[in-house]
Amino acid sequence: MAAGYEAVFSTEGALVGFQSTLCDWFDESGKDYPWRQTRDPYAILVSELMLQQTQIATVLGKGYYRRWMAQFGDWEALAQAKEQDILKAWEGLGYYNRARNLQKAAIRICDDYGGNCPRDPDGLERLPGVGRYTAGAVASFAFEARAPIVDGNVARVLSRLFNFREPVDTTFGQKFLWDCAERMTPSERVRSYNSAIMELGQQVCTKRMPDCVECPVSEWCRGKGNEGLEALPLKKAKVAITQKNESVVILIREGRVFLEREAGRRRNGLWKLPEISPSQTEDLEELMSFDYAITRFKVSLKVFELPSAVEGKFTADREGNWYKFNDEASLPPLGSPYRKAIRKYQNFHDGS
Repeated sequence: MAAGYEAVFSTEGALVGFQSTLCDWFDESGKDYPWRQTRDPYAILVSELMLQQTQIATVLGKGYYRRWMAQFGDWEALAQAKEQDILKAWEGLGYYNRARNLQKAAIRICDDYGGNCPRDPDGLERLPGVGRYTAGAVASFAFEARAPIVDGNVARVLSRLFNFREPVDTTFGQKFLWDCAERMTPSERVRSYNSAIMELGQQVCTKRMPDCVECPVSEWCRGKGNEGLEALPLKKAKVAITQKNESVVILIREGRVFLEREAGRRRNGLWKLPEISPSQTEDLEELMSFDYAITRFKVSLKVFELPSAVEGKFTADREGNWYKFNDEASLPPLGSPYRKAIRKYQNFHDGS
């Protein structure tokens, strides 16, 4: 690591020049997101957990962040909220353990810290769902603490900056990135610097192609002009995607839809359309089909309509509840594929 680092920052002056140039660029050109307008650690933690696995355009464009902050505005409000309300507010973002961990962190802060968020990365890392990156982000953005961060954007910037040609999702690769980040993070303007190095990866040093002409710190970049720069960072071979099939039914009675609770820890607290076996679909009408992805699986979902003649026997053998079909707000929190199926069914019948 030292050789790659020293090749770029051979003097303290080189590092200071990089830091100040990057911060000045961000102060002039950085995006004005809502979580950048506050020092509230709660609002910042909400944004960080929402943005894990979810694009900024979704979190902001579809109103998730705004609605969450209006409904659960501080640690106490979230700590006292019902899980069903939390999952409903998170509905559509996926990875629902993020929402559960947010509430667990709020409860911990209210019960153990008197409602005051820890200010240092070590204390933040002791909160549920908060890892090294998130702890550094909250500590630096809320409290201006000197804390390095490495997310996907930072990993891309550092890999190209140092022309690092080893997989970054290995122990060696992670150590390299975090060691570099630790040495590069300044003692002052930490909030600007950490925001800037992420912004650089989002707006300039992008996945598809780095824009070296527009890069404010290209003069320090060891990878600029080298073949294969756009392929960095390197990662280990991807896990093979497994194909799965899933069949469900939509059952409507007097304006209500029949739903069942999800099974398993990942989707605990969510609801879904009732699943049926392939043999049960032989005499049913297929309404729609589409694919969705979850972890390493690609799922082909087929949705069938159940004849009213067998409705009573079907529901008698299942554990579920009826919910107002045309009032999405009154539905319990649903997994995205099932909410999509219900919306498509509604659109089909509204247009018929």
